[in-house]
Amino acid sequence: MSFTGAGLAMASWAARIPQVRDHLHMTPGQLGVVLLCIALGSIVSLPLSGAIVAHFGEARTVVAMSLLECGGLAIAGVGYVVGVAPVCIGLVLFGLGTGGWDVAMNVQGATVERTIGRSIMARFHAGWSIGTVAGAAIGAAMVALHVPVTAHLVGIAVVVALVVPITVLRGYLPHVVEAETQESRRSVWQAWREPRTLLIGVFVLCMAFSEGTGNDWIGVVMIDAYHTVDAVGTLALAVFLAAMTLGRWFGPALLDRFGRVPVLRTCAVVALVGVLLVVFAHNVVLAFVGVLAWGVGTSLGFPTGISAAADDPRRAAARVSVASSVAYLAFLGGPPLVGFVADHVGVLHALTVVSVLVTIAVVLTAATAPLASDEPARVGA
Repeated sequence: MSFTGAGLAMASWAARIPQVRDHLHMTPGQLGVVLLCIALGSIVSLPLSGAIVAHFGEARTVVAMSLLECGGLAIAGVGYVVGVAPVCIGLVLFGLGTGGWDVAMNVQGATVERTIGRSIMARFHAGWSIGTVAGAAIGAAMVALHVPVTAHLVGIAVVVALVVPITVLRGYLPHVVEAETQESRRSVWQAWREPRTLLIGVFVLCMAFSEGTGNDWIGVVMIDAYHTVDAVGTLALAVFLAAMTLGRWFGPALLDRFGRVPVLRTCAVVALVGVLLVVFAHNVVLAFVGVLAWGVGTSLGFPTGISAAADDPRRAAARVSVASSVAYLAFLGGPPLVGFVADHVGVLHALTVVSVLVTIAVVLTAATAPLASDEPARVGA
């Protein structure tokens, strides 16, 4: 439920981006700066999250950070009526909560994965995607029914703030052994000097850029470039998120059968084809096919990269924190970069930036190979 709640909150915001943009009369570049606020909050909390999780445990960290994220979502929902500044404040708080919540629930997911001895991290992220699909579907209904942005976002914030803490405190496994906690505290900064961890971080950054750009811009692209109504733009976002959900649900079986590297490389190629279809198809039906391929291809990148970073349980929190911090640079630089390019070449052709990052991800998939021993990733130990 912690993954699902996080996805529901994120997609609820993403589903209302076009309406917020229109109400505040923002250009693509200005919208990119506003979207940057979530990444700013996350990039502050992520480097600290490894130590926080090591000290307080996954469950308590998720509870605290989920409440902070929901508070930020509610502030953005109310503040959008007033102007840009309150939205930015709310989104920074939203991002602060997102960063800590993300690391804590992924560390818990890696613990479960090691406990059962098979690939399952992607299915936890499928829970996140299920939340995003639900959020997008609810958002599409809210748009079609002309429900105000404020009522929609505040309502979602209240639901998530009530449900997630209860389920997390009841359902999480106990925090990992004390020896791991002490090791995580000592190694949280050392992990920043590990080549494998950093390469995994860059790989996850590329795939997160693809995922985040899809979340933020697919609805806008369908409305502005393909001239569809708002509800169809939100539907395209729902298709993207549904494709990611399917990829994450069925992907673990492929990972166990064929291995991380071949599966991730194939996924990255599929994502690349999907992005290029969206950009160059000039046909709504083909664009939807591209959105579908984009979502499936992107689906396993983030969760499997994080799982690779957590191969060694003694350093899982530190390495997940590092990989997530690097990955979230995609959310830091992605929105303004796409917005800046869109101001010059149009929002549709700005998506070609995604194709460059996904191509880099294809090259970096080798870094996610399972860690046979701890030594290759250690530096100065």
